[in-house]
Amino acid sequence: MINHKSVYEEKKEDDGKWILVERLWPRGIKKEKIDIWMKEVAPSNELRAWYSHDIKKWEEFRTKYMEELKKNQKIKDLSELIKKDKVTLVYATKDYEHSGAKVLIEYVEALLR
Repeated sequence: MINHKSVYEEKKEDDGKWILVERLWPRGIKKEKIDIWMKEVAPSNELRAWYSHDIKKWEEFRTKYMEELKKNQKIKDLSELIKKDKVTLVYATKDYEHSGAKVLIEYVEALLR
């Protein structure tokens, strides 16, 4: 299971490296709090703008983002970091259950099995 939490939560020693998996830098977060920013693994700007956190589009967003992830070369880098180090994937959304971070974590966990 991949560790994950909101970027607005407190960073703890046992979190390991914090990897931000958002396309845009979250408001109010200092650069020192994040160890690695992997914006390339987040949904594309086009998909993110189309979805706009509209829950009615969730299933279609999830499908489209999975398709993006299949073609994304940076997923290999992320998977290697997860295998090699203790990491926590961090996201800025308030609704994790309907977020790109949730889809990304599901996708990477399936790859690592």
